Amino acid sequence: MKSKLIVGWREWAGLPDFDIPEIKAKIDTGAKTSALHAFRIKKVMRDGCPWAEFFVHPVQRRKRPEIKCAAPIVDEREVRSSNGVVQTRLVVSARLELGPFLRTIEMTLTNRDEMGFRLLIGRQALAKRYLVDSSLSYGLGEPGDHI
Repeated sequence: MKSKLIVGWREWAGLPDFDIPEIKAKIDTGAKTSALHAFRIKKVMRDGCPWAEFFVHPVQRRKRPEIKCAAPIVDEREVRSSNGVVQTRLVVSARLELGPFLRTIEMTLTNRDEMGFRLLIGRQALAKRYLVDSSLSYGLGEPGDHI
């Protein structure tokens, strides 16, 4: 068995495709797909392909900075949120930096203003590379230690 990196229940991550070098992320093995806080989401066509344009507030409980982002749309899915509400969300593809690994993942776009974390990292993003220690918090270090 290949060695896996141990992560805590929350970690610092990076989203280089969106020029977000650090964002607090909740590691959620109960969620299949990752979710990113996004607002003013709109679908556009680029070279005949569907893309999402949206804005992100990467810092919890802050309206600044406000970062404009764009990513290819890979799907639209019905997702049941933690409060039981089903909503249709755009699914985009982008790179996630978590510890020493950089991988392209799928994430849904949704307004997470009421949630504690702007990024939720689900099982698909963790598969084959990470083990989660629920007693650990920021086990990969502080911002700048790993990204």
